[in-house]
Amino acid sequence: MPYRQSWVLLCFPFQCGVVQCVFFSFSFYCMCAFILKNPGSWVDVCFYSDKLGQMTSYLGNYLHRWVTRSLLFDVDDPSDLFAMNFSSLMDTFGFTQHVSGPTHTRGHTLDLVFTLSLNADSVCPEDVYISDHHCIFFNLSVSASPPPARHMVSTRFLNESTASNFSAAFDPPCSSENDPDSLTSQFNEHCLSILDNICPVRTRSVPAVNPTPWFNDSLHSLKRQCRKIERLWKKTHLHIHLLHLKDLLTSFNSAVRDARVSYFSNLVSQSKGNPKVLFNTISSIVSPASPTASIHSVADCENFLSFFVDKVNKVRSSISPSALSLPLPTPTRPIILDSFAPVSLPELTKLVNSMKTSACPLHILPSSLFKSAFQSIGPSVLSIINASLVSGQVPAYFKNAVIHPLLKKLSLDPSLHSSFRPISKLPFISKILEKVVAKQLTAALDEHNIYDSFQSGFRRAHSTETALLRVSNDLLTHSDAGDCSVLVLLDLTAAFDTVDHHLLLERLRDWVGLSGSALEWFSSYLSERSFSVAVSKFRSSTTSLTHGVPQGSVLGPLLFLLYLLPLQHILSSFKGISYHLYADDIQLYISFKPHEMSKLQLLHTCLDSIKTWMAGSFLQLNEDKTEILICAPDKLVPKVRDSLGQLASHTKPSVRNLGVTFDPALTLDSHVSSLVRSSFFHLRNIAKLSPILSRSELETVIHTFISSRLDYCNSLFTCLSRTSLNRLQVVQNACARLLTKSSKHTHITPLLLQLHWLPVNFRVHFKILVLVYRALHGQAPSYIGDLLSPYTPSRSLRSSDQSLLVVQHQAKDQR
Repeated sequence: MPYRQSWVLLCFPFQCGVVQCVFFSFSFYCMCAFILKNPGSWVDVCFYSDKLGQMTSYLGNYLHRWVTRSLLFDVDDPSDLFAMNFSSLMDTFGFTQHVSGPTHTRGHTLDLVFTLSLNADSVCPEDVYISDHHCIFFNLSVSASPPPARHMVSTRFLNESTASNFSAAFDPPCSSENDPDSLTSQFNEHCLSILDNICPVRTRSVPAVNPTPWFNDSLHSLKRQCRKIERLWKKTHLHIHLLHLKDLLTSFNSAVRDARVSYFSNLVSQSKGNPKVLFNTISSIVSPASPTASIHSVADCENFLSFFVDKVNKVRSSISPSALSLPLPTPTRPIILDSFAPVSLPELTKLVNSMKTSACPLHILPSSLFKSAFQSIGPSVLSIINASLVSGQVPAYFKNAVIHPLLKKLSLDPSLHSSFRPISKLPFISKILEKVVAKQLTAALDEHNIYDSFQSGFRRAHSTETALLRVSNDLLTHSDAGDCSVLVLLDLTAAFDTVDHHLLLERLRDWVGLSGSALEWFSSYLSERSFSVAVSKFRSSTTSLTHGVPQGSVLGPLLFLLYLLPLQHILSSFKGISYHLYADDIQLYISFKPHEMSKLQLLHTCLDSIKTWMAGSFLQLNEDKTEILICAPDKLVPKVRDSLGQLASHTKPSVRNLGVTFDPALTLDSHVSSLVRSSFFHLRNIAKLSPILSRSELETVIHTFISSRLDYCNSLFTCLSRTSLNRLQVVQNACARLLTKSSKHTHITPLLLQLHWLPVNFRVHFKILVLVYRALHGQAPSYIGDLLSPYTPSRSLRSSDQSLLVVQHQAKDQR
């Protein structure tokens, strides 16, 4: 019978009062192994699975400790502490107890039957009059595991020589045309014909999931040899054959360990320069598989396609016609870009080498092969890119996208379509063109200072940390002055998908200053786009994309920021209300004296103006995700809440703002609790990999999972209490002890010094100093630099050339 992780645990006491356990482990040949020693001793258990053995060893230690302390206990007695702890432990491991009713002549439940992944039927105790304990009869339903799922895949088998063979066979097609569509079609047809010759598409049956990806061909060969000698020994029963089999098994087990270590080491080393890929790789090893979209047919893809289309149409249809007729202010912006400059081959080569590989069903050339063979195909790609830039036309092939549904959060229900967001996968060559355009457009935007100064999303030198640092600094400054503050967090519904193309082109012309072929290029980029939903081998029909900017594209985030440019003029017109944007996340906050509650009416007016503008821009606020935090003394909170009126229903005891949990006192205690809890969860998973990773690789994994969490927005941790800092330090200490394999009693200071790790408190100060340095040298957002005031002494001092700063609100007391 195929291997199953199914257990039966029988617990029954002997006359001496010591519980004996019999574990049945259904393994490869439905073999059961158990040994009962003399009464009064513990049971020896034999297992055929390392995972089963580890869990039962852990369970057995606790059972032995409790049993030897409590001797004999009644699980049906709710007042028995040991019985309740025993039941709680079994529930923790997922065991099901099937015996109900008395199993002893005195009327207590002493004999138990636990199962895991098995069905026990007709469990009944019967008195057979040979002992004071009843005999328990039950039937087990053990079914064979279904064969592993397999599916057919059609792929091209690329090897090390594929790139060189392709480059040798590639002959740039000769064409006198400058039409981007014609050049693209010729290039794709030529590449496809070469691929069909050197590595044609082949279809094969593969398992749906490979549980042992490190099991290579040499291990398969060694395993066959072990089976061969095993059959020979069973046939001859000669001792020499048994010794040979033991030697082969020892070699096989050692080879399996080495292959597993090598596999995981390669995974870590290959992803070392990409923290996101490394994080996903390790998570797939140590954590349960994340839920994915349940797509098993073309009909499921069609359902997702209909949902995404209907969602956008529903948002747009909810906009009242009166809101669309409201006039919006239009500035007179000078022209900053009227055409795109052609690029050179060295520039394009450098750009392609810096791009990450990606998978997309629309790829003619796989992205890895595209980069490897770029030396030969580069001139043809350059012709397509420059023809598009000069003519202001985007090839039709570049405007087709495949949508992959991505779960927004792991906590959401994967059976609901609303739990997924559409991520566009575009051809690799189209991303190259978008990179070229984005580079020239960004340079023009930076040169003419077009961006909203309080927009931190998708901008160089801007981040969630700089945005939160400015917001928290303002709130803390007002709190120190005795003011009350109200923080409002707004979120948009399907913001990227509801962008109106006509309005976007108008804002590129009027608010940004694009004209000529540059504006024509964006008009071509947004028109006649199409997409379909595809997962695995299933793919839906294709539909046109008449609204929105593609999520997953290079230009999509940049175009969305430019689409929101008019919003800054609305928000800045309300004096007394501060704001900050991170893409579609909007933060509004207002501060006032306790006797100035009437200022909250300004907040209502501001929100009404935002809703009106968004309705005219086909954007919709997600009121279910609107959250309000009141930062005020406890005795004033009810009064502030009453002054909020209809907004009072959105107040929360704490809010999660760009990954950081804010509380009314801005102590960040709840954020620290969540941070410590998640860090130890991942640290326990990382500990499972410590035996198969080298020290340097283990350190890389620890930095990816733990240090990145401790360092995220740690510039806000200057307000933490000593207790919260100590809790974070405990996490770092645990990481150091795991990495160095030290005991919990080892002094931590020498370990941190050996690893060159700054303690948490010093890491916080170091982050602050780095941000200050960058702000003073123009490498940080302007809203951070505005908080710094250079100290200018009134008379000549020796400290005049030390670049001192004025401490805000305390300039008269200290420098």
